[in-house]
Amino acid sequence: MSTYHTWMRFFTPSPLHHRLGLVCLGVGLQHGALPTVGPRTLDHHVAVVIHSGSGWFAGPDGRRLPVTAPGLIWLTPGTPHHYGADPGTGWDESFVDFTGPATATYTELGYIEPDRPLVPLADTAGPRAAVSRIVRAARRGNPLLEVETGAAVHELLVALRRARADVSPDGDPVLQALARDAFQPLSVADHAARHNMTPAELRTAVRRGAGCSPKDYLLGIRLGRAKELLAATELPVAAVARRVGYDDPAYFSRLFARRVGTAPVRFREQQGRAVPGGWSDTIPDPDHPPMISP
Repeated sequence: MSTYHTWMRFFTPSPLHHRLGLVCLGVGLQHGALPTVGPRTLDHHVAVVIHSGSGWFAGPDGRRLPVTAPGLIWLTPGTPHHYGADPGTGWDESFVDFTGPATATYTELGYIEPDRPLVPLADTAGPRAAVSRIVRAARRGNPLLEVETGAAVHELLVALRRARADVSPDGDPVLQALARDAFQPLSVADHAARHNMTPAELRTAVRRGAGCSPKDYLLGIRLGRAKELLAATELPVAAVARRVGYDDPAYFSRLFARRVGTAPVRFREQQGRAVPGGWSDTIPDPDHPPMISP
């Protein structure tokens, strides 16, 4: 007779914890020739990560689709589903049940894909690490349980997004090129032409890769750099505007105030940290900070 092993914990976060955006409802680790799940319909989300082995999945139409590790099964609220491991070989899975208002935003950003219940993964090391955090937090009597496990669900969604097999480990080359050219005074149509794409094709590529429009993607990069220059240098606002791709300082100031919520001059007053040593573009290693000479 086939055997399997299973461990699971379930949680009941309070209404206050739900206001954090995401809460973890349960976590499980299972391997072997597991019993078939469903048919059933849930009222919350579940990420089922298949680390090794194979099996099948059926959605609302009842068609059985093959599941091969490494992979992800998305179970979304209100969607009938039915799945199981191959009885001969079984599989190794982790599952995390979660819910909360932030699931709608993660879905809009493309991190959760209700229309794509089966997602091939390049590997499961990142997702496994996030699930391990939930497992460690699940010890009985942990006073930080709900907040710790909720934070790990955010981490899991990012890890699953990064682990998708259709995403290069180095990132999307279109997004990399947009980031490289973000400070040039180019329109979205100009950027599209550089990639031999139509503006519509560029919008689709950026939304798939970054969960937003090309305009918003470029704006985020420009405003981030503008904040750095305002905080760490004494460049006039007009010079900052030019450095990040805006020839019209007044337009830049209006755009900055509308998106950031405060004017560039006010932001500098609040965040200014100009120092004689200058600004570094080298990302430091938090585990090995540079030594300060006496």
